[in-house]
Amino acid sequence: MSAVATDAMLMVPAARVHAQILAILHSWGMATDLAATTAEMMVETDLLGVDSHGLSMLMTYEQRYREGKLDLQARPHVVRQGPATALVDAGAGLGHPVSVFAMNLAVDKAMQTGVAVVGVRNSHHFGAAGIYARIAAKRGAVGMVTSATRGIAMVPTGGAVPVLGTNPLAFAAPTERNPPFVLDMATTTVAAGKVKVHHLNDRPVPAGWVMDGAGASVTDPHLAHDYVMKRPQGGLTPLGGTPEMASHKGYGLAMMVHILGGTLVGASFSPIRNRTQSEKDPDGLGHFFMALNPAAFREEGEFEHDLDEAIDVLRATPACDPARPVQVAGDPEEAARARRLRDGIPVPPALDRHIRAICERGGADYLLG
Repeated sequence: MSAVATDAMLMVPAARVHAQILAILHSWGMATDLAATTAEMMVETDLLGVDSHGLSMLMTYEQRYREGKLDLQARPHVVRQGPATALVDAGAGLGHPVSVFAMNLAVDKAMQTGVAVVGVRNSHHFGAAGIYARIAAKRGAVGMVTSATRGIAMVPTGGAVPVLGTNPLAFAAPTERNPPFVLDMATTTVAAGKVKVHHLNDRPVPAGWVMDGAGASVTDPHLAHDYVMKRPQGGLTPLGGTPEMASHKGYGLAMMVHILGGTLVGASFSPIRNRTQSEKDPDGLGHFFMALNPAAFREEGEFEHDLDEAIDVLRATPACDPARPVQVAGDPEEAARARRLRDGIPVPPALDRHIRAICERGGADYLLG
C-alpha cells in the first residue's frame, strides 16, 4: 500500500512510518538496535491512535539531540536490584529502549516473586505510557506505569501558573478472549500533545482543556498551544477541569505519579531542575514500572476469565445512543490499530512539512510521500 492523500492528509502505511523514523534516528547516530526498539514503540503509538506521542515527537527529539542532551548510544544498565525490585539508569538516552527493558525486567521478576517494581532514572521522554503497560499484559501480567515529565504544563487547582507536567498513568490487565484492559491517561484534562495536534490541524480546542492566567477557558488552537508551550501563565487544567468539577483529584493524581516515577527513583522535578541545571544537562526523567502476576493470587486462568466476564457486562450496558455502544479502556485504541493497519497512519500537512525539514537537516531520506 502506498501513501494516499485525502483532503491534503497523507495516509501512510505503518511500515513506511517505521522506515522514516529509523532513517531519522540513524541520521542522528542512534545505535541500530536502540533505534529499532524506539521506532517500534513510536509506530505502535501511532497505530493505537495516540498521534501526540508517536511520529510527531520527532520534532521534540530533534531539539533535544541538537541541544546535546541525548546520548543516542546509551544502553540501560541496572545499578541496584533485589528479588522483586531494580533501579535502572538510562544513561541520558531516549526513554523507549530503557522502558521496554525495564517493563520486561519487572515481568520477569514478577513471574518469580508475584509482584515486582523496576524504576528508571536519568531518562528522557518515553512516548505513551500505555505501550509499556501492554507489554506486561501480553506476557500475562498486570502492568502499571507512571513517569515524571520534563514539561511544566499543569496549573494546580487554585493556581495561575503551571507547576506540574501531564504526569501519565497507565494500567493494563490480561484477558483470555477480549483485548486486554488498558487505561492510558494523562492526569491533566488532556495531554499537551493533544493540544499540539489541534494546533497542527487548525481545529478548535474543546472548552476546559486549557486555561489562561485568569482561569478562563481558551479554545483557539494556536492561542491554546501558546499558553501550554510558551507563556508563563495559564496552561493545562488538572483532570476534572475546574475546582467545581473536582480538579483537585487530577492534581493529586499527578503528584502521586511524580512521587512514584520521579521522587522514588531520584529523578528530577521540573520546577527545581529548571532553576538548578544548565541548558546542556539531560532531562533526568524517571519512570516507574510495576508488574503483578495474577497466578500469585488465583489459580491459572481464573483472573483472566473473571476479567473477561466483567468486561462483557460493561460492554452490554444499555447505551444512550445505540450507534455508540459502551466501551472499556483500550477499546478505542484497538479499533484505531485495526483501522490504521488497513488504511494507513494519518499524517497532517503541517507534520509532514516538519518531517521533511528534519530529514533535510539530518541528511535522512524522506520516505513518507
